[in-house]
Amino acid sequence: MKRCMGCGAILQSKKKEEIGYVPKEKKEAKLCERCFRLLHYNDLKFVEISSSKKVLEQVNKTGLFAFFLVDLLNINKEVLKTYHAITAPKCFIISKVDFIPKYMNKNKIKVWLREEYDVEEEIIFLSAHKNQNIHYIENMMEQKNITESYLLGYTNSGKSTLLNKIMEEEQITTSIVPNTTIDFIKISLGNGKSIIDTPGFLYQDTLYPKDDVVFIKKINPKTFLKPITFQLKKGASLLIEDLLRIENQSEKCNMTLYMSNLLSIKKVYAQNELLKNLESTSMHLEKNQDLVLKGIGFINFKSDSKVKIYIQKPGFLEIRSSFFGR
Repeated sequence: MKRCMGCGAILQSKKKEEIGYVPKEKKEAKLCERCFRLLHYNDLKFVEISSSKKVLEQVNKTGLFAFFLVDLLNINKEVLKTYHAITAPKCFIISKVDFIPKYMNKNKIKVWLREEYDVEEEIIFLSAHKNQNIHYIENMMEQKNITESYLLGYTNSGKSTLLNKIMEEEQITTSIVPNTTIDFIKISLGNGKSIIDTPGFLYQDTLYPKDDVVFIKKINPKTFLKPITFQLKKGASLLIEDLLRIENQSEKCNMTLYMSNLLSIKKVYAQNELLKNLESTSMHLEKNQDLVLKGIGFINFKSDSKVKIYIQKPGFLEIRSSFFGR
């Protein structure tokens, strides 16, 4: 059976609306129509599939070494729960390090990951965009005599981009749309070694519609992340898109946002009622604690603060100690 070299789907010419479709007159094509249009026309098409359970089952069944990618903005309880569910040998890779401001101490981040999220395995940093540590996987496979391994991560963690860099050519389809990689893709690295690209894990639920391509573009920046600091007086609020409102109930509140600079973020005051119709939850954040917005980023609080948060789904919020306090 022939597979699309871009997304891994089995190629077929019978049902145009299903994955892997190729017109009959192009039966020798190496890319399915979806990947071809994405590559040449930037025609983004969302495909709804459930892959997380399948991926975990196969990785744990085979026992092959697993490289798990995640970018700093998307470290949260759900992502780490998936990571810990991998019983095969593994290591933790923080991708897209070019998004991390230079003053962030990487050793402190390693200590923080071990203390906050129980990551005991090796932790490395890489950037496919800037060619930082992109050959670490190959080197580690050589050192540990690993002939075959998996590359895992949540959607948009940078797996396919990394593999294209390693191979020094664009073979695997890359896109900000979830589930661009649909099935397992085995790639030869030479010298008898290979790595298997996998469908990206998906969040069980999101604050935004999963097929909202415009919003997905916003939360996946392609340039350096510039943290933004806000100081709120008592009663003032911060609005993040139309998703949530953070209202300060302390005498003062000093916070820095680590999320895409493409998001609409603005300060408003008590007379502005926007989003106050949403469910509210009160929180107390201590100095150097983070408020995590799952799938979007995090907010570091520079002072003890009491806030009231208006949000449709409070379960998307997480409070944790910050690596800034390490």
